[in-house]
Amino acid sequence: MTRAPVARRRPSGRPVLRLVILVAIVAVVLYPLIWMVGTSVKSQEEIVNNIGLLPERFTPGNYTAGWSNFDVSFGRFFLNSTMVSLLTVVGNGLSCLLAAYAFARLRFRLRGMWFAVMIGTLLLPQHVLIVPQYILFRTLGLVGGEWPYLPLLIPQFLATEAFFVFLMVQFMRGIPRELDEAARIDGAGPYGIFRHVILPLSRPALVTTAIFSFIWTWNDFFRQLVFLSQLEDYTVPVALTLFIDSTSQSAVGPMFAMSVLSLLPVFLFFVAFQRMLVEGINTSGIKG
Repeated sequence: MTRAPVARRRPSGRPVLRLVILVAIVAVVLYPLIWMVGTSVKSQEEIVNNIGLLPERFTPGNYTAGWSNFDVSFGRFFLNSTMVSLLTVVGNGLSCLLAAYAFARLRFRLRGMWFAVMIGTLLLPQHVLIVPQYILFRTLGLVGGEWPYLPLLIPQFLATEAFFVFLMVQFMRGIPRELDEAARIDGAGPYGIFRHVILPLSRPALVTTAIFSFIWTWNDFFRQLVFLSQLEDYTVPVALTLFIDSTSQSAVGPMFAMSVLSLLPVFLFFVAFQRMLVEGINTSGIKG
């Protein structure tokens, strides 16, 4: 008795097609970054005449020229950006966590209305708020003072970032209220519940807030341009505009070299906390 031949399945071309599509998407996404890195090691003439990715003549002097192009070393700008970004992380983490705890766990009059007002601020563009903020801080004498970063940092310590408050509220709503009741039985009040129950369990949401706060503040340009006026106080995004002078002449090579260096802290910060970022987003209640 002979067995009937078994028909073999032909290999499907779908995995290959998906791989080709993914490679094409990655190439499109990474092309500007690769072009910027290649341009950072091109001479001024080659930048104008050669639009390719790779330089014909390697010019590493753009990095040293960009680092010492101004009266203030570019390292000072990196230090300013790092200080502002880290203090923003601390301010957003503390203030937004406290505000979220009030909205998610405490009961007070008009809580729903204030929460709706807070969510409504997400609809306001930043350019609408910057003018009254500038007038307010200018009236208080905080613009151009001895500590020029106060207008950038004070709002972060007052829970003005509604997105992070909403993120933490959604996360805290997923924490069982039975834990609060157990803490009350042990004699804990609202502050004790926050310290011993909510704060330890809110680590994923805090990490997510810290990562986004650092990245957004490091890349912020508009607010820092408005409030900072002295060269030694500039941050990296504002300092990059100094490579273009009043005659529209620009040191393009050094500018791209410093742009590449400015991406490194954000890239390393994201790589170091990537796993915590994904975990925080998955557990913070932000779902489609």
